[in-house]
Amino acid sequence: MVKNTEQSGYVALMAVLIMGAATLAIGLSLLASGTDNQRMVLVEQQSTRARALVNACTEEALQQIHDNMTYAGTTNLTIETESCQYTVTSTGTSTRTIDANATIGNTTRRLKVYVTISTTSISIISWQEVSGA
Repeated sequence: MVKNTEQSGYVALMAVLIMGAATLAIGLSLLASGTDNQRMVLVEQQSTRARALVNACTEEALQQIHDNMTYAGTTNLTIETESCQYTVTSTGTSTRTIDANATIGNTTRRLKVYVTISTTSISIISWQEVSGA
């Protein structure tokens, strides 16, 4: 009786190809998952930096009001290589509204702050993050 060894070679080759395809699919899935995780971390970092920058911009606007109680206007603030913008609007003789925004990458953070001023102090009535344009 003669055994046909050619048939068993094809079965082994097919098994290796199937295992290789399965390993490749798993590897590509892990690679795609890692890329998505990197994007999420980048967006989170940009959001944190934009929040810090918009807070700094708002603090600068408060300093401007402190230095000049009649201050109103729009100013750009640059810190290192990043910039933000704030607008101080007079909404009465003793009230001001600060609108500040900062964009890092594709992430924009916005704040709206309401303050009252007197000859001796500045009081923050509201400090809130604003969504949308």
